[in-house]
Amino acid sequence: MNLPVQTEGLTKRYGDLTAVRDLDLTVRAGEVYGFLGPNGAGKTTTLRMLLGLVRPTAGTVRLLGRPPGAGQLAQVGALIEGPAFYPYLSGRENLRVLARYAGAPAGRVPLVLDLVDLADRAGDRYAGYSLGMKQRLGVAAALLKDPRLLILDEPTNGLDPAGTADMRQLIRRLGAAGCTVLLSSHLLGEVEQVCDRVGVVSRGRLIAEGSVADLRGTAVLRVLAEPLDGAAERARDLLGADRVRVVDGALELTVEPDRAAWLNTELVRAGVAVRELRPHERDLEQVFFELIGKETADVR
Repeated sequence: MNLPVQTEGLTKRYGDLTAVRDLDLTVRAGEVYGFLGPNGAGKTTTLRMLLGLVRPTAGTVRLLGRPPGAGQLAQVGALIEGPAFYPYLSGRENLRVLARYAGAPAGRVPLVLDLVDLADRAGDRYAGYSLGMKQRLGVAAALLKDPRLLILDEPTNGLDPAGTADMRQLIRRLGAAGCTVLLSSHLLGEVEQVCDRVGVVSRGRLIAEGSVADLRGTAVLRVLAEPLDGAAERARDLLGADRVRVVDGALELTVEPDRAAWLNTELVRAGVAVRELRPHERDLEQVFFELIGKETADVR
């Protein structure tokens, strides 16, 4: 079965600037894949190369098993950067124009307007839409062809908290219905809540990839104890220095949760007063900044 997205050695240079460097990216059928990285990391350039809007300097791209522009774009919906519509037409009229151009059934227009919660404002002129409404209309346009693959670049840009939550639910529904979604974002919470797998990109390079659980890594025990130095020293004796960290006035210990009682006993025997001992799972934000920091240090 053809993969929806596959790149090998994908590279894009603009003069002396390398925007994307040797990118190997694989998106599997039916998954919601989060393409995560800070602004300027090369995410949008990558998406534009996937769609054939930018020619790679080196490497290969395959979209639904074929090079970009080989006839498969009828099965791809995309929202790249900001959406563009006729300002003096209504949202509904803009979608009807796009549907005719794309060969999509006219019956898809009311359906996608309802999907993005714009049905009650569909008759309003686009020029009067808020930024969030414009973004939702852009997603509606990307869904007109009932695509197998949906590529979204920062889809919650400009949305208020309620609109962001609605967009997350929509993306989950699309994934559950079998649509493959490639979601580019710099918002950690957005990626963490909706994506099956995540690729982290920095300075144009893919520096980590896996499920959210994989990227978080092994759960740790967080320990509040006094004296902290004594607790850290005893923990290092018990577990090894590489499994003990001091973070924000507490110990983070890489140890199986079922050994918590044993660890508590050993610390108390060493004269350490343990005030709290609980499992602690790193969130994606912590992992992200650790990865970015390590990548920056390696480049230097």
